[in-house]
Formats: sequence, C-alpha cells, structure tokens
Amino acid sequence: MMKYGYDFYIVAGFLAGSILFGRLIPMLLYGKDVEKESEDGNPGTFNAFVCGGMLCGILVLLADIGKGFIPVAACARRLGMDSWKFALVMAAPVFGHAHSIFRKGHGGKAIAVSFGVLIGLYPVSHPLLLLIGCYLLFAVVLPVKSNTRKSVYAFLLFTVLSIFTIPHRTILLGCILMSAIVVHKHCLKANEAFRRGEEWRLE
Repeated sequence: MMKYGYDFYIVAGFLAGSILFGRLIPMLLYGKDVEKESEDGNPGTFNAFVCGGMLCGILVLLADIGKGFIPVAACARRLGMDSWKFALVMAAPVFGHAHSIFRKGHGGKAIAVSFGVLIGLYPVSHPLLLLIGCYLLFAVVLPVKSNTRKSVYAFLLFTVLSIFTIPHRTILLGCILMSAIVVHKHCLKANEAFRRGEEWRLE
C-alpha cells in the first residue's frame, strides 16, 4: 500500500476544505444559493439550516466536519503527529474553507471544519473538549449575543488555554494556526459588513 507523505495530506486537506458544502448542497437539493439568500452571505452550516431546512443543514454539518476529520485522522494514523508538518495538515482544511481555491479565495467562517479537525486528533481529545468549553462559556455562562464576537472570543480563549494546557507541540501549533485563520476570517467578514453599513451585525 502506497504511503503518502505529509505534503499529500496538506494539499488534500486544503482541496477538501475548499469544497463549500454550505453552498453546494443547498444548491443541489433546492436550487438555493445561500450566499445570495442568507443575511450575511456566509456559505456555512448555520445558513444551510436557515435556507435549506433540517436535512440540508445536517448534511452540510456532517460534510464540513468530515472534510476536516478525514485528512487529519488519516495522516495521524498513517504518519503520526510528531512532525511539524502535521500542524499544517490541521490548518489546511480550515484555510481551504476560509479561502476556497474554487471560489477565488472566498469562503466561510470555518467553524464546523475546525471541530472536524479536532475530532480527527482522536484519541487526543483535550483540544476538542477545550474548544467546546470555550464556546459554552460564551454561549451559556457569559452569553455573547453576536455570533461573530462569540466565535472570536471562543477561539482567542482557546488559543490562550491551548498554550498552557496542550503539551504536544505540533498539535499546539496546529491549534494556534487554526485559531488565527478563524479569527482573521471573522474579522474580514465583520469588516465587509461594516463597509456595507451593516453595523448591526457587529453588535
């Protein structure tokens, strides 16, 4: 059986991430373009639920999680997590989703795919539980109304806590890279909305 190197999984992860299922599945099932019909134009899981309904949303959620999970899990199982390139394997699907090569650099906010990447680290579960905890903090304990702020705060806190609690250096680097991509993408989306005079989305 051919054994692929880390570079293969980096490229495969980026290409898989670039497939925007949040736009593709609603269009195939219902002929709906979520980038045009949703309020914020984001081709993600939330808008798939809003524009396409429960079935559509679940399919998009599973697909977005899967495109983060599969390349990371396959690479971890076949090559291990010790090379610094494994951090790039973790970041590749997230970057692909945020800056899709198939959409000329346009993409989504990369939340579901980030969770997929962390699920792919199993049996290493601490990073996944950490990110879940950060989201619960800003959703339940210290509720933040804006989804943009909630995600930015959660990933920033996730980064800080990761530095102090994740001993595996390559996984830590991967978590930092993922967080940087997600936070940067959210800031870009917020800035675009602000330029269009849609300040209410930043509240």
